[in-house]
Amino acid sequence: MDEPFDAVLFDRDGTLIRDVPYNGDPDLVTVMPGAREVLRDLRERGLHTGVVSNQSGIGRGLLTANQVAAVNARVEELLGEFGTWQICPHHPGEGCACRKPAPGLVLAACEVLDVRPERVVVVGDIGADVDAAKAAGAASVLVPTPVTRQDEVDRAPRTAPDLRSAIEMIL
Repeated sequence: MDEPFDAVLFDRDGTLIRDVPYNGDPDLVTVMPGAREVLRDLRERGLHTGVVSNQSGIGRGLLTANQVAAVNARVEELLGEFGTWQICPHHPGEGCACRKPAPGLVLAACEVLDVRPERVVVVGDIGADVDAAKAAGAASVLVPTPVTRQDEVDRAPRTAPDLRSAIEMIL
């Protein structure tokens, strides 16, 4: 990745914070190892940061938008302010243009941050994150977790063992 980037977009669950399925409780937010330091380094270098996150629990009736907002507020308390939060609230069956692997969240984040997709990297833990980046014309780094399927790892153009390594690839 020799291209200089203007922004790094992160998946939320499994990437910035531990994945607690359909979490609506800010007290359950636990930061992933290295996330604070990585975000501090990116911000010190002047890069924009944002979050792109599918939150189908809203569309499934398992969470309210207010609960998701409360969890996101807790994430910002722990990790600092992000330039944009792009959330897909839809049920997977709705066929929206925003739900990853569709490019909608990434493109919306680019618009808010006023950056071109080709100057953006998406960091996530599953294939949908990588596919959304590709569909939007952005680069990606997959940071696998125990839930990442092997075929997603095999298909990803770039993988890193942890957030720190992902950011080193980007910088």
